[in-house]
Amino acid sequence: MDSTARPPRLETRDITSSYEEGGRRLTALDGLSLTVGVGEFVALVGPSGSGKSTLLDIVAGLIMPDSGAVLLDGVVTSAPQRLGHSAYMQQRDLLLPWRTTIGNAGLGLEAAGMNRAEAERRARAELWRFGLEGFGETYPAQLSGGMRQRAAFLRTILPGKDLLLLDEPFGALDALTRAELQAWLAELWEGEGSSVLLVTHDVEEAVFLADRVIVLTPRPGRIAHELAVSLPRPRTRAMLASPEFVRDRATLLNALGILDDPAP
Repeated sequence: MDSTARPPRLETRDITSSYEEGGRRLTALDGLSLTVGVGEFVALVGPSGSGKSTLLDIVAGLIMPDSGAVLLDGVVTSAPQRLGHSAYMQQRDLLLPWRTTIGNAGLGLEAAGMNRAEAERRARAELWRFGLEGFGETYPAQLSGGMRQRAAFLRTILPGKDLLLLDEPFGALDALTRAELQAWLAELWEGEGSSVLLVTHDVEEAVFLADRVIVLTPRPGRIAHELAVSLPRPRTRAMLASPEFVRDRATLLNALGILDDPAP
């Protein structure tokens, strides 16, 4: 079956979400509708407070919106139905300090009911693909920031979910490590083919990784702009100097109000 005939892997329809702060009711998201297709990589950018992480929490089933619907593979779902349907990697790696790399990587499989020995066996078989070969028995405190993120990605991807939710996965890393892991993630995803919704503040990261980039307004979050990225796949770091990358980056900065005009 042609993937273009399938319903989107994820669809949100008119999502509105609010919260209490300082005795006031504030709206985080206002009527937000978007899609992530089967095998598509979508990035969400916007200023702090525009509801990006709130949207991921809603899609993951951790919180309920005030109104609107979330569809997975064309089916309207409740928050409890969405729990465990996607793989969610939040801003911090959240590795358990008392578990080794292997032990942490197998946690998602254990949570799904697999026994620990089998979960760790499967994790060990994937270490080489995540640049962690030789570090399976190492504890988080002994790993660099980049290696901790790789371990967190292994934990996220190992259960084989069709939808990945990534919330600023490289935000805490230095620029060189971040660039290295962006290239690594692009290559990894191109081999996996999962649908991805990435939240990031980094416009360059969004253009480099995504098929489409959605720009949100300041709170309350609404869609200000949507860009189909011009870069072909597979992606390489050399593309950051290409006219297509420069043009797409300028278009997004303009949509965010950082530039007066997009690049010609």
